[in-house]
Amino acid sequence: MDQGVVSRVLAQTADALVSVFFPGDCRLCEQLLARAKRIPICEQCLASFRPLSQNICTICGQPLESFENQTASGSREGPDARGRICGVCQLRTYAFDRARSYALYESGLIRAMLLLKFERIEPLAEWFAQQLAEVAQREGPLTADVVVPVPLHRQRQRERGYNQAGLIAKRLAGRLKLPYRPDLLVRNKPRPDKHILTLRERWDSVRGAFATRPGGQVDNLRVLLVDDVLTTGATLSACAKVLREAGAKSVVGLTVARAARRPAVDSV
Repeated sequence: MDQGVVSRVLAQTADALVSVFFPGDCRLCEQLLARAKRIPICEQCLASFRPLSQNICTICGQPLESFENQTASGSREGPDARGRICGVCQLRTYAFDRARSYALYESGLIRAMLLLKFERIEPLAEWFAQQLAEVAQREGPLTADVVVPVPLHRQRQRERGYNQAGLIAKRLAGRLKLPYRPDLLVRNKPRPDKHILTLRERWDSVRGAFATRPGGQVDNLRVLLVDDVLTTGATLSACAKVLREAGAKSVVGLTVARAARRPAVDSV
């Protein structure tokens, strides 16, 4: 019998036995998991995450449907007029070359990201890495020399004991067969304790917050920069800025989740 078939049969048998003796609930919908899984989220909840379509801003990856809806009502110029670029990228220059994400940051995915952020569920980090690897492959694939996680401030790292972006980035690097370099960036200024930040506060909070580590070799590297969530792009841009200043050839951002901004916010 084929070795792959044998492995699948053994895995299914193990799932069946564990599900009988150690039943568990999905951490999102609280329904009993139908089979044993290292990821404590059921298939239905995983399937509820909404992967981004190809209808996105070519620079920052912002979903463009909202802009097209406005165009239909005649309120603003459509994205096609500028090469499918969103309102923010028409007004702001990011330091990264482009950014891409797996899915919209909403409902179940928000809760899944919080599980990873505060409970270190490493199989979930592996699952997210798999989704990001597929995103990277769809991009042509993304050309990179190293995978670098967005770092936490040392105080937050001590408190939490790990960096959720690092959990994802390390596994992604393995899937892409690229070096994992968590040592290239450091965060010197902590994020404000305020939970919800305005657009201006987000950009102010990352100004001067990151630096390349002394002795880190960045010259001419093509960096794949990984984080959990992209909201305004301020964090990725701040990291990309210091990497480019240190000599990086290019910086592409990759995040699990993408917060879709309202057009009214984009126009500010």
